[in-house]
Amino acid sequence: MDKLLIHGGLQLRGELPVSGAKNAALPILCASLLVPGPMRVSNVPSLQDVRTTLALLGRMGVRSSMQGDAVELDASQVTHLEASYDLVKTMRASILVLGPLVARFGEARVSLPGGCAIGQRPVDQHIKGLQLLGAQIDIEHGYVVARASRLKGTRIVTDMVTVTGTENLMMAATLAEGETVIENAAREPEVVDLARALVALGARIEGAGTDRIVVHGVPALHGGEVRVMSDRIEAGTFLCAVAATGGDLMLTGCDPAAMDATLDKLREAGLKLETGSNWIRARMDRRPRAINLRTAPYPGLATDMQAQFMAVNCVAEGTGVVTETIFENRFMHVQEMRRLGADIDAQGNTAIIRGVPSLSGAIVMATDLRASAGLVIAGLVAQGDTLVDRIYHLDRGYERMERKLASAGASIERVRTVTEA
Repeated sequence: MDKLLIHGGLQLRGELPVSGAKNAALPILCASLLVPGPMRVSNVPSLQDVRTTLALLGRMGVRSSMQGDAVELDASQVTHLEASYDLVKTMRASILVLGPLVARFGEARVSLPGGCAIGQRPVDQHIKGLQLLGAQIDIEHGYVVARASRLKGTRIVTDMVTVTGTENLMMAATLAEGETVIENAAREPEVVDLARALVALGARIEGAGTDRIVVHGVPALHGGEVRVMSDRIEAGTFLCAVAATGGDLMLTGCDPAAMDATLDKLREAGLKLETGSNWIRARMDRRPRAINLRTAPYPGLATDMQAQFMAVNCVAEGTGVVTETIFENRFMHVQEMRRLGADIDAQGNTAIIRGVPSLSGAIVMATDLRASAGLVIAGLVAQGDTLVDRIYHLDRGYERMERKLASAGASIERVRTVTEA
């Protein structure tokens, strides 16, 4: 099992490219099921979740090939309308095949999802929306089984803001008969990116980026070429690393306009930022200031940035309060950060972090994707060696993180251990 060995205390300097966004790439890849012909997706990050998605699509009959950061897909010969448990259990985003399958083929059998153990993340809003579109839904032996002759446009008001729910229903509605209105829709940039991709493939969608999305159903989509947006979470993670370690780092290929809440909090922590249309320069020459933050749906601060900001607070001047409002079990990194010497009290969905002058290296265990990133940041600033175990979580969402950080001056390397028989 791979681990990351970090020798902390070094500043980050140089230039880093930001990869394509995992949370945009996965739904766009799933959208290939709507297209009865070839399509091309560029700026796709090389991640475990991407490989899992392509394997899942491959089992259904979607042909795919990846060259560099581009994926060629052809769903003209889909033969198998099931997403089985063995793949879905590792990645919750697999539920995103449900809407496209029902919309184009009239049926689907998709395992109830898994993924990081950060909360329940139920799929009831997906099911409710598809039922309103006219699908018959049954839960059979751990699978969502959906059937419909053709979906029909309707008005859907979700009970909560759900990103994957909005994406699933938006994809399903592209081939539905008539107009579909999704109220209380998620406004995340990744939702906008999916809508942009669908429109390029022939869909008619208005209002993406607002809480009211209108989809005018069309008889069929067509092939085309789309590009995945840059990963605002990866960019935010690297910026948090600079805020914690100090240094001078230029990020290229990113979108500052999608990162307002993150950049505002980093400035509050003392990070000096300059931005352009597709770059961010970050400089830090002092210890960070403690900040209070509360996660919220976009345009609020993303829950996917919470662990990284907590790592910054661990070495900040003063006391910061972090409130997690999205997932009920997303403080599992707290105990591991304490092993590095952090002073954190967590009760319910609130953590109080009293900054300490320095952390000390130790062996820690990653518990989920973004917790892994938080632990890497803590390891970068800790004195001595930190060994981060179970980084398969990290590989789900970050493309060659250790190589990128090493190129910016970090002492970090991947170590492989052989399991004894």
